[in-house]
Formats: sequence, C-alpha cells, structure tokens
Amino acid sequence: MPATARYGLEQARIQLPGIVAQASAGVASVITRHGKPCAAVISIQQLEQSAAHAKGGASILALRGTGRGLWGMSPSQTVSELRDEWGNA
Repeated sequence: MPATARYGLEQARIQLPGIVAQASAGVASVITRHGKPCAAVISIQQLEQSAAHAKGGASILALRGTGRGLWGMSPSQTVSELRDEWGNA
C-alpha cells in the first residue's frame, strides 16, 4: 500500500497539481488545518472501491479474525459463564 503524504492547507493550495498527480498514481494525501486532518485527496479508483465496499457490506469482512482469542479457548464456555454471572446478580 502506498504511503500517505501530509500537507498543510496553504502548502496543499500551492502544490495542488502535484497532489492530484500523486493521487492518480495511487498516493493518498491528507490535508491538515492547524495540524489536524481535515480532508483527503485520493484517486477515483480508491473512492469507487471504498463506495463499493460500503454498498455491498463487504467492509465488515475486513474485521474477520480481529477478535481471535478475545473470548478465550472456548468462546461458548466464556459466554455461558458470563450469562451465569449476570443471571446470579
């Protein structure tokens, strides 16, 4: 994945043609105002890909496996124990 460039607002205004050329090449740029991110310049392909994921719900698949181990060796056992704990409260 290409790196993300960062530009202050005034610097981005001056270098906009170059930033757009970088976006076309797949390099995303973040524009900051007073050091805080406020906008991003990305390629049309990246925008369309992001929109397609949002429409199809495919973006949730990126989360698959991120909670591995969170519930212990036996997730059903952990949930059962939590139910028992809350049921006795």
